[in-house]
Amino acid sequence: MVVLAAAAWLAYTQWWGGGQSHELRWRDLTPALGRVEFTRRVTAVYHSRAPLERLLDATMPGRAPKPPRVDWRHEQVVVIAIGPRSSSGYSLEIQRIVERRRGVHVYVREQTPSLGDPVDPRVTYPYRALALRSSTKPVYVKLQGRP
Repeated sequence: MVVLAAAAWLAYTQWWGGGQSHELRWRDLTPALGRVEFTRRVTAVYHSRAPLERLLDATMPGRAPKPPRVDWRHEQVVVIAIGPRSSSGYSLEIQRIVERRRGVHVYVREQTPSLGDPVDPRVTYPYRALALRSSTKPVYVKLQGRP
């Protein structure tokens, strides 16, 4: 009985929970925003301009960048920030964005410098801001690499 229940649960989570998946197209808004000093970890989804402006204003009071152009009727913005790092050798790389039956999964890898890498010893704030098609599904950010 336990084996049957475990098999049913496994089938449910793999078939229904994951279901068919497909890659989503996205645009990188990071260059348009420029340097933003996220002093804490942020993973957030924005469906309109005002909440994104509030995040930027709270992050950099008095010197916040203007949000980039986004078609808010058809797109949402995902912001992923990992907080301060000790050198210019850190960055975030979007591995892929996949839509599944129960959500949108954003796979991100933190790139960290090796001992011999030429880096500038200064505080940096790696982040990525992405525009992707609007969806009512939840967005899950899967950060891989350094926690």
